[in-house]
Amino acid sequence: MMTTSIGVAMKFPLGGVGLGRLLALSPRIIGVLGTLLVAVLLQACSAVKVAYHQAPELAYWYLDGYMDFTHDQRPQVKAALENLHAWHRQTQLPGTIDTLHKVRALMPGNIDAQQACAVYADVRSQLLAIPAHAAPAVASLVVQLNAGQLAHLERRFARKDAEFRSDFIDAPAHKTRAERSRKAIERAEMLYGRLDAAQLAVIHQRLDASSFDARQTYAERLRRQQDVLHTLRPLIGHQASPAAAQAAVLALWERMVAPPDAAHRAYMEKLEQEACVTFAALHNSTTPAQRHKAMETLSRHAQDLRTLVKVDL
Repeated sequence: MMTTSIGVAMKFPLGGVGLGRLLALSPRIIGVLGTLLVAVLLQACSAVKVAYHQAPELAYWYLDGYMDFTHDQRPQVKAALENLHAWHRQTQLPGTIDTLHKVRALMPGNIDAQQACAVYADVRSQLLAIPAHAAPAVASLVVQLNAGQLAHLERRFARKDAEFRSDFIDAPAHKTRAERSRKAIERAEMLYGRLDAAQLAVIHQRLDASSFDARQTYAERLRRQQDVLHTLRPLIGHQASPAAAQAAVLALWERMVAPPDAAHRAYMEKLEQEACVTFAALHNSTTPAQRHKAMETLSRHAQDLRTLVKVDL
């Protein structure tokens, strides 16, 4: 798996969830059009360039699993994803490269939570630009959906909700903790290499101190899903104009980014701050050799992205 600056901000050992997890729990009809291209990039192994080139196709099949596109809708969806991919390459990858260099510059010394959060904010702004850019294409598609597709989406939500309950709510606490630890360690070792006992202890201590609440996260997940369904119902079947659909889509996305409930916004902000503290604590426990490995990894991925950008020059 590739660890880029986005990966650092989204996947370093969080006290439960970070931006990547929060977006992954968002209803897909809006967020996935933007975030999936980033997710595909993050999930790539050494073949990052190959994976990035395949992102539109992979995104299509992912979305189709949620929406069950009709024969007539498929060409439009695929064209929209190709256009989004081209826009991302031309306008967003240069910013990602800059962020990689910023993170690399931090690696030789110790860092504090404020520096980690600055990287987080940089990445977050890049991520949020993607669904905003995709809104017209999403709105154009939404008005073409039918009631059967909305029912398909609702059933898919229900299946994913059952998986979340199984993984985070119904599972024994020790199993949930072990799985969270495994993922956190795996992500950290992608950047730094193998962690020693003291570094593993940092991750375990931070996870144990986390404010992550699976039930609260689940409740917000359900709220977002219902918000999606209530928003889409008056739009499907050409009941709304493209302009009205786009306004509704953008308003929905804003409610995903900033939930209406003040308590949940505070919860999200607390998790983000804890994530920054965790990353700083882990980084400050690393050896010079591990930091050198992190610098090499970041440089290599920056070069991969520069190659991708040059394709269109």
